[in-house]
Amino acid sequence: MKHRENPFRNIMVADMIEDDTVEMIPLLSPEEEEEIDKYKIPDELPILPVKNTVLYPGVVIPITVSRQKSIRLVKKAYKGNRVIGVVAQANPLKEDPAFDDLYKVGTVAHILKTLVLPDGNTTIIIQGKRRFRMDSVVQEDPYLIAKASLLPENFPDATRREMKALVRSLKEAASKILRLKPEIPQEAQIALDNIESPSFLTHFLSSNIEADVSDKQKILETGDGVQRATILLQYMLKDIQLLELKNEIQSKVHSDIDQQQRDYFLRQQIKVLQDELGYEGTEKEIEDLRAKGAKKQWPEAVAKHFFKELDKIHRMNPAAAEYPVAMNYAELLSDLPWGEFTKDNFDLVKAKKILDADHFGLEKVKERILEYLAVLKLKNNMKGPILCLYGPPGVGKTSLGRSVAKALGRKYIRMSLGGVHDEAEVRGHRKTYVGAMPGKIIQNLKKAKSSNPVFILDEIDKVSSDFRGDPASALLEVLDPEQNFAFMDNYLEVEFDLSKVLFIATANSLDTIHPALRDRMEIIEVSGYTLEEKVQIAKKHLIPKQRKEHGLGTKDAVFDDKAVVKLIDDYTRESGVRNLEQKIGAVVRRVAKSVAMEEEHSKKITSADIPGMLGPELFDKELYQANDIAGVVTGLAWTSVGGEIMFIESSLSRGKGKLTLSGQLGEVMKESAVAALSYLRANYDSLGIDYRVFDYFDLHIHVPAGAVPKDGPSAGITMFTSMASVYTQRRLKERIAMTGEITLRGVVLPVGGIKEKILAARRAGIQEVILSAKNRKDIDEINSAYIRDMKFHFVNHVDDVLAVALLPEKVKRPFNLTIPDGKSEVLFPEQVRAVSN
Repeated sequence: MKHRENPFRNIMVADMIEDDTVEMIPLLSPEEEEEIDKYKIPDELPILPVKNTVLYPGVVIPITVSRQKSIRLVKKAYKGNRVIGVVAQANPLKEDPAFDDLYKVGTVAHILKTLVLPDGNTTIIIQGKRRFRMDSVVQEDPYLIAKASLLPENFPDATRREMKALVRSLKEAASKILRLKPEIPQEAQIALDNIESPSFLTHFLSSNIEADVSDKQKILETGDGVQRATILLQYMLKDIQLLELKNEIQSKVHSDIDQQQRDYFLRQQIKVLQDELGYEGTEKEIEDLRAKGAKKQWPEAVAKHFFKELDKIHRMNPAAAEYPVAMNYAELLSDLPWGEFTKDNFDLVKAKKILDADHFGLEKVKERILEYLAVLKLKNNMKGPILCLYGPPGVGKTSLGRSVAKALGRKYIRMSLGGVHDEAEVRGHRKTYVGAMPGKIIQNLKKAKSSNPVFILDEIDKVSSDFRGDPASALLEVLDPEQNFAFMDNYLEVEFDLSKVLFIATANSLDTIHPALRDRMEIIEVSGYTLEEKVQIAKKHLIPKQRKEHGLGTKDAVFDDKAVVKLIDDYTRESGVRNLEQKIGAVVRRVAKSVAMEEEHSKKITSADIPGMLGPELFDKELYQANDIAGVVTGLAWTSVGGEIMFIESSLSRGKGKLTLSGQLGEVMKESAVAALSYLRANYDSLGIDYRVFDYFDLHIHVPAGAVPKDGPSAGITMFTSMASVYTQRRLKERIAMTGEITLRGVVLPVGGIKEKILAARRAGIQEVILSAKNRKDIDEINSAYIRDMKFHFVNHVDDVLAVALLPEKVKRPFNLTIPDGKSEVLFPEQVRAVSN
C-alpha cells in the first residue's frame, strides 16, 4: 500500500467522490459519530497493510493499492460488505508483510469508492470507523484475514471543563500551525472551527500532523481519550516550535542576505532544475574530475595535490570569482599526459626511407637522427638530446622535424619563438593573476596528449628580452637534460617531466643565441642546397606538390630540367627552396588558368616559356669577368641566401699615402684591409716595391654593390692579393678565386661557408680556388660530383697565395710609379682598378 502524507487531506478527498455514488462529508455530525460508536464488525476481518500512514476513526483518506494481494482483497471486499481492517506496517521496507510485520492495533474502514488507474493500480477512498486489535491470524493467502476485537474510545463528555480546555488548546495549536504554514488551504481553518466532537478533533488532527508513523501509531493505541489528546497536543506544540524556529531563521537569513548569497540560492535552484532536466551540474563535474584523476598514472605528490584542489573546489561557492579559475586549473592537471607515452618505432631502415623520401640531401642531419634512434633502440632509456638545426631560411629545418616525428612514430609539436620576449610564454603566469595561463610548453603537451613528442622550437635565435623577462634564460631549464625532468611551470605549480621529449631547435644564426643556451644544444649545420640538389628537390617534391594543390594532373604541367635551372638562377636568390616553390606555383597557376578556360597551351614547360609566364629575369647571375688591369682579384663571399663571387676595385692616385675604403664595408672587413696593407708595407722588398710609393700615392679599395652591407674577415687574402697586384702591376691568373683571413704575420686562417662559396664559384665559371690549408676538411664534405672540374690550392701563408695567383709578367699597360723629383711628375693615363673579396 502506498500513501503520500498531505496535511488536512480530508478537505480534498470530497473532490474525488461522485455525489451520486457515495454521500460523504469530511466532518462528522453527532449522529454519525454515535453510529460509528455502535459499528459492528465480523469476527474474521480482512486486513489491508499500509505504508507510511495511520488511519483514525472518522477520517477519510485515499490509498493507492499496488500489491496483488491487496488488490484482490479490495475487489472482494468492495463487492461484499466493503468492510476491511487497515493496519500500518511496522517495517515499511517489507514488500510482502506477514502478521508479525504489522502493528496489532488498526482501524476498521469502510470503502467509499474505488478508482482503477491506467497503470493497473487501484485507488480506494476509505473512512475509518472503529479501532480494533488483531488477536490471531486466520489465513495469509490469498490475503491476510485475522480475528479482531473492537477497542473502546473512552472519551469523556465534551462539556467537562478539562475536555473543553483540551479541545480549545488543540484548536489554538492547529490554528497556529495553519498560520505558520501558509501552503495549507484556508478551508482547513473553516473545517477546524466546525468540529465539535473531541474524539473526531483528536483523530482529525492526528491524521494531519507531521509525525513519524510510530508516533501516530502510539496515539492510535492509547486507550484513554484524554491521554490520547494530550499526546497529540505535545506533538503539535513541538511542531509549532520547529516551525517558529524555521521561520525565525528564514527571516534572519532573508534580512542578512546579500547579492552573493542571493546568487548562490538561485544557483542552487538552477542546479535542482538542471538535475530534473538531466543537465550536469557542478557536483557532477567535480566527480567526473575525481574519477578521471583516479585513472591517471601520475606521481604521488601530484595526485595528492590534485585531490586536495578538488576538495577545495567542492567547498567553494560556484558563484565565487575563484571557482572557474580553480576548475580550469584542475581540468588542466587532469588533461596533461602524466606518464603517457607513444611507442617509438625502432625500424631504422623504415625511418631512413621516411627521411630520404621527405628530404633530398641533408645527409649529415639524417645520419645524426639515425644515430639517436640506434642508441635509443639499444638502451631504451636514453634522455632526449637537444638538437639545433642551423642554416639559412628555406632549407627544410622545420619540416625536417615533422619527418623525425613521423619516422619515430611520435606526436609532433611546433612552437614558434620568433619575437617572443615574455618569460611567461615559456614558464606561464602565476595563478593569482587575472587571465593567467600555463606556458606554451605545457599547453602544447596538453594538445599532444603525449609526454614524449618531437618538440620543434622554431626560430630560437630570434628570442628577445625586455622588462617582462628573458625567455632565453627560461629555456635553459627546458633544454637541459639534467634539469628538465623536474620542469616547474609557474601556473602548474607541480613538477612535470620533460626528459623524454625530443627537442629540436632551428636557427638561422648562432650569433644571437644565448651562450649558455647554445652550450646545451648539439649544433647541426644545415647548409644551403646546390643547384643540382635544388633541381632534384623541385622534380621530386615541389612540382608534384604544386600540381596537386592546383588540381592538375601529372601530364598537365611537365617541367624540363633547363626550365627548373632558369627558375633557380634567374628568378630566385636563396639557399633554400622556399622562393623556388613560389615561382613554380606561379607557373603552375598559369597552366591551371589555361586548362580551366580551355585555352591552347603547351603541357611541356621549357626555359623559353618562363619569361612569358613570370616576366623578365629578376636576378643577374654573377659570372667571372676576365680583365687585363692590375689588381683585379675575384673573391668568394657567404650570404644568408648562399655563396657568391664578388669583385673588389682598387685604385692608386697621387697623394700622401691615404687609404680609402668604400662599398659599405663592416668594421671587420676594414680591419682586414688595414692588416693586409700593413703586411705589404712591412715586406715591400720581397715583392720588389719601392717603399716610397706608399707615401706618394693614395690607395682606394672599393667593393661593388655599394648598397649592400658587407663584413667578415674572409676577404683578407683577396685584398692583400689586390694590393700586391696594383703596387707591382703584375697580372693575375685567370679564372681563379680565393677566400681566407690574413694576420699581420701573413698567416692564412680558415673561414666558414666553404661549401656555399665553392658552389657559387663553380656556377660563376671559376676553375681554381685558393683556401687555407685548414679548410681542406670542408672540401672533403662536398659531393665530389659537384667539384670534379675544379682545382684547389691549400695555403698556409700569403706568399703561397701570391705564388699561385700572381703571374710574373706585367699587365699590358702598366702604370708609371716613378717617384717625383721636383722637376718631373708621374702621369696616370687612367684610374687603376682591382677587384677583391
